[in-house]
Amino acid sequence: MNSLRYPRSAAVYGIDERADEVQHFGMPLKEQRDLAAGRAVADLSSFRVYTLTGEDRLRWLHSLTTQSLENLPAGTSTETLILSATGHIEHWVRIIAEEDSLWLIFETGGEEAVEWLNSMRFMMRAEITDRTPEFQSVGTVGPAPEGLPVQAEWNDPWPAIGAGSASYAALDLGQEQASPKHPGHTNDLRIQLCPREQLRDWQPGGVAGRDAWEALRIENWRPSPQDVDSKTLVGELDVLRTAVHLAKGCYRGQEAVARVHNLGQVPRRLVFLHVDGSTHTIPRPGAEVYAEVRGAERVIGHLTSTAIHYEYGPVALALIRRGTSPDAQLLVAGDEDEKLPTTVEEIVAFKRENRVGLPQINREVDLRRFGR
Repeated sequence: MNSLRYPRSAAVYGIDERADEVQHFGMPLKEQRDLAAGRAVADLSSFRVYTLTGEDRLRWLHSLTTQSLENLPAGTSTETLILSATGHIEHWVRIIAEEDSLWLIFETGGEEAVEWLNSMRFMMRAEITDRTPEFQSVGTVGPAPEGLPVQAEWNDPWPAIGAGSASYAALDLGQEQASPKHPGHTNDLRIQLCPREQLRDWQPGGVAGRDAWEALRIENWRPSPQDVDSKTLVGELDVLRTAVHLAKGCYRGQEAVARVHNLGQVPRRLVFLHVDGSTHTIPRPGAEVYAEVRGAERVIGHLTSTAIHYEYGPVALALIRRGTSPDAQLLVAGDEDEKLPTTVEEIVAFKRENRVGLPQINREVDLRRFGR
């Protein structure tokens, strides 16, 4: 279902749940430049949109997810995660707060997430309504262009370090504010929720495919559900800074988050890769990453997001073993037996002192929880 007007004859579409979403229009680098300059909007029509209403909406969602939402002011854009009991990321929710409701935006897995949330509602006065048939997500860099019919705007908080949160990035580890050198300041990514009936009548100045949006996201070092697998922990992606409150009390998976913060290190860490572009190809997500370990070349991770950037060429985000030396030469599996050299930029720190940059534990919550 896609209500955005665009040149359909030039459109190359995605697959599976992105089958109606435009991947690109045959000129992906130009589309990136236009999107980054505010001359185009991005097709994000595969995103699912819901509203959460009811008197208990904030308290209920607060109790089930990683972010502090109980006193969320109207007009706020934030995000939160639904974790497994072992602390692995299961669902990723972007939130826009209004006076009497919340907009919930799911890039993937929206139906499964809502099904689980509804199973946990019990006597809470909260109701989730699927608004995808009425509203479509449109991506912009900076404010919405003139004339675009916008019902609500999600303004990406990245790379800000939220109150009660922490950075795991080497650039600003232990700091209360994001480093001004953080690439997350580069592109002001926003999601506009547009009424479909009005969107059908709007004539855009330019439209970019989803690939353009992904390239700018990767440039920003911005993790997303595309970078999550069945084992992903929040600290591996540095997503604590925008999606996790570390002193809010109990929720499913909270013990695992606290254990890593206070006692240990994440098993993997996110890195940014410049991939050798001499072959004019880019490996796909899932491609294995190699490094020399004890004198032999071994698999130490995999690509999670890839793009050919209009300025930097082939780029990628990858999850690698935390213990891999920052100075290691990483290779990426290409076509057949080819291995492509890379230049690595450290995102999540190679080593983090326990409790660096962490807020104080809420001991009152812990005492109530364990009945002490």
